[in-house]
Amino acid sequence: MKEIDKFDKIPSTGNITTDIRTILQEARQSVVRNINTAMTAAYWMIGRRIVVEEQQNAERADYGTYLLKELSKELTSEFGNGFSYSNLCNMRQFYQTYGDSEIFYTLCRELSWSHNRLIMRVQDPKAREWYLRESAREQWSVRQLERNINSFYYQRQLESGYVGNENDTQCVANSNSIDTRQFIKDPYVLEFVGLPQYPHHKERELENALMDKMQDFLLELGKGFSFIKRQYRISTETSHFYIDMVFYNYILKCFVLIDLKSAKLTHQDVGQMDMYIRMFDDLKRGKEDNPTIGILLCADKDETVVKYSVLNESKQIFASKYLPYLPTEEELKRELERQPYKRN
Repeated sequence: MKEIDKFDKIPSTGNITTDIRTILQEARQSVVRNINTAMTAAYWMIGRRIVVEEQQNAERADYGTYLLKELSKELTSEFGNGFSYSNLCNMRQFYQTYGDSEIFYTLCRELSWSHNRLIMRVQDPKAREWYLRESAREQWSVRQLERNINSFYYQRQLESGYVGNENDTQCVANSNSIDTRQFIKDPYVLEFVGLPQYPHHKERELENALMDKMQDFLLELGKGFSFIKRQYRISTETSHFYIDMVFYNYILKCFVLIDLKSAKLTHQDVGQMDMYIRMFDDLKRGKEDNPTIGILLCADKDETVVKYSVLNESKQIFASKYLPYLPTEEELKRELERQPYKRN
């Protein structure tokens, strides 16, 4: 009956073919979710059984290896692929990582085994929980999750002073209560553009690459962003101005202007963005929209400009460095340490 009640909630479009297609798609997705939940639970239980068996034979240092190799042979011959020695090691690690904690019951079981296998390798328990929660809430694909882990998404969100919690949806209901800085990263990781490092590419090359990889760029920007237009023209009675990229964030309920700078940030760049924001608020902002914000996405930053320009006090202008490659953890740490003038 619960399944019937769920399908009853699917609204009718007036087109029987469309309605039946929606019902079948939801049914298939439901089957996949149920299979994922069952298999994730099964692998956790297998891991627990292995750990218990190993502990009973703790006096034999090599017993774990012997046990897993023998299990792999027997299970593979009976159940086929999926029970290699390495995958049995993963199941054991899965149980050892979470044990009987509440996280397993509330978060791990919402995700596929492929998701869990990636997340359990994250060393920081808080980061692990964050990736579990965000993967489930944002419905990240396995590819998206792997990319976010490799680009240190959690650490960059943490540096902004915000990594979210289970009550996020309540906060989103009132956009006035949200700190805009929650939605701004520094640095942004743009390894998908395929460009050489500064100074060996131009702004137009970066803009074209971002347009070609817009889906990846939206994922990197984060929650709530939708693309409006490139080279967006705003005009006064005497002049025309062109903004590299314009987005709208439906959570912040405001327009987001992005100006690309393939060189080091200057005070002229800051002044130009300040003007763009003032003009956009005056000419384009709707009555229900919050104040426009601007992001100067630059190859490098002059910290003197950051400290002594309007960037230091403004709640509408942000300067962020972009990296056209996946940084190592040490490289990311150095980038974050180079930002001595963060706003509180």
